[in-house]
Amino acid sequence: MLVCATHHVDHTRAVAAAIAGLVEDGDLIVLVGDLGAGKTHFTQGFARARAVTDRVTSPTFTLANRYVGDIVINHLDAYRVEQLGEAEDLALPELLEDGVTLIEWGDNLTPILPMDRLEVRIMLGHGDDDRRLEFTGVGPGWALRWADLEAAVADWRVA
Repeated sequence: MLVCATHHVDHTRAVAAAIAGLVEDGDLIVLVGDLGAGKTHFTQGFARARAVTDRVTSPTFTLANRYVGDIVINHLDAYRVEQLGEAEDLALPELLEDGVTLIEWGDNLTPILPMDRLEVRIMLGHGDDDRRLEFTGVGPGWALRWADLEAAVADWRVA
């Protein structure tokens, strides 16, 4: 596990932007954290780094948003998914075929997610804007890029 700390929402976006440079078509990033922890802010920084000019908003009610920059970004929200059967509405296998997919509250879907993904847990810190980000690579794709991930987030890394 790799741990980072940020002290401003723009820093959380910057961490996401650093990671955005490492993704490949078909990648899955699972975002987990308390309500208001910064999952959508993370996605905003990620999308901006991949040349998305549209306003990135939480897909809580739409379930999925799609943005096009220099790569397609699928932004899903599984907060309202109470049963795995409901996840079929998200068309996850099809989305993973095109671009990068970020899923907020993705831990609700863990049993049906591919074994190759980056999990990002965002936790509230002591100060209003303090965040702790924990990264876990699952599967061979992120294992091969782990050193690059460490280098990309070195400015925010904590022991």
